[in-house]
Amino acid sequence: MSSQSPSERPPLDTRRRRNRTVALICGGVFVLMVGAAFAAVPAYRAFCQVTGYGGTIRRATAAPSHAIGQKITVSFDANVRGLPWTFTPEQVSQTMKIGETKLAYFKVTNNADHAITARALYNIAPQQAGQYFHKLQCFCFSDQTVGPHQTVEMPVLYFVDPKYVNDINTRGLYDLTLSYTFFPATDAKPGFGV
Repeated sequence: MSSQSPSERPPLDTRRRRNRTVALICGGVFVLMVGAAFAAVPAYRAFCQVTGYGGTIRRATAAPSHAIGQKITVSFDANVRGLPWTFTPEQVSQTMKIGETKLAYFKVTNNADHAITARALYNIAPQQAGQYFHKLQCFCFSDQTVGPHQTVEMPVLYFVDPKYVNDINTRGLYDLTLSYTFFPATDAKPGFGV
């Protein structure tokens, strides 16, 4: 029970306005939180691609003009999540000079009786190498649709920036792993998704 007498309480109109104001503020905060949650994933992905944070590989428009003598080995890893696909690298690893452009191939087979559209997410380990690992061409730049029981070869054209050898955080790290994981494309057109 309220300790205020009816004559001490604010008028009913004032209480309703206060309640309405509190409800509008709560609703606005809720809408902002939902919007922030939806914006967080694309914003984080863009941040990682620009900075190489978390081992995210960067997209390049041109290869370096020269390679340096230091060699590095890049191993390849391929995975699928929630897809009836077989996805494998065609080579286990490649040894290259830092700054040299290399081409690697992956193979995917759709084991389903219908076409499936999927998207590949990628990562480089150790994560300190992410800002120096650049791709010129990659199947991961867009969704991939593979027909029923079809096998497709997918190339990746990449290089490791020569600045890699001058970074104190990457000195001595000459074994890298490029990893891809295919997931069903959530925004695929009807008839192409899982």
